[in-house]
Amino acid sequence: MQQLSEILGKALERKMSGLKTSKAEGERKTALEMVQAAGTGGHCVTFVLHEEDHTLGNSLRYMIMKNPEGESCGYTTTHPSESKTNLRIQTRGGLPAVEPFQRDLHELMNVCQHVLDKFEASIKEYKDQKASRNESTF
Repeated sequence: MQQLSEILGKALERKMSGLKTSKAEGERKTALEMVQAAGTGGHCVTFVLHEEDHTLGNSLRYMIMKNPEGESCGYTTTHPSESKTNLRIQTRGGLPAVEPFQRDLHELMNVCQHVLDKFEASIKEYKDQKASRNESTF
């Protein structure tokens, strides 16, 4: 069990190495930590997301719970003076919790990109319509 935890931790570190980091009092702090209780076998993990709040916590919880392999998922934010979110994932069938976390985080990024693309296209369409109305009145 301990070996699985170490393997998952190293894989997650490699995968998430591109995440933002913040400097606190001269030391480098990672944006993501993975906390796993002893004996859970990797299917029940708490991810600590630094510098995040309800926006990411609730959105990611929703994406993870949409998929049937997620048995439970919940999040909490720590004290209001800290900007940390704890996201706990428990999966069915021995599936490592890191897999739905990574997959659904990417899926959430795709959804956000789609919304942004639609929003920018709507703004462009509005500006084009406004410009064509202004040109026709002169």
